Amino acid sequence: MSQEGKIAKVVVGVIIFKDDKVLIGKRRRKHGDGEYSFPGGALEYGEYFEDCVRREVLEEAGIKIKNINFLSIANSTKLFGIHEVQVHFRADWESGEARDLPEERIGSWQWYDLDKIPEPFFFPAQITFDSYKTGKNYFDLK
Repeated sequence: MSQEGKIAKVVVGVIIFKDDKVLIGKRRRKHGDGEYSFPGGALEYGEYFEDCVRREVLEEAGIKIKNINFLSIANSTKLFGIHEVQVHFRADWESGEARDLPEERIGSWQWYDLDKIPEPFFFPAQITFDSYKTGKNYFDLK
């Protein structure tokens, strides 16, 4: 099958800290339905990474973040039958209360202790978490 004209989709994910806990929501619809995940989403054309991370967190969870730092990048060529480049970040909560917006693909937000991450955990979010724990900053997923 020809790959000519196809491009990879760029997505971001972010692990957000507040009082030694991390924000995790439950996915609904599309891939990963019923699995737990950090906030994230697609990079829009012309958008900067930090702006994308801030926008996605505000859209999905209704909170503001600060101290955004790069964690890792993953080249995922077969996950979900698509090619994604996942860029992972770490940030701190700044303000707002996490809210469940029914139109968003992640909801039921909760703050979890790092040693009590709920299962099943969405695979791309697991990469973000592994990067945070290990310091590894590059993943080539086949």
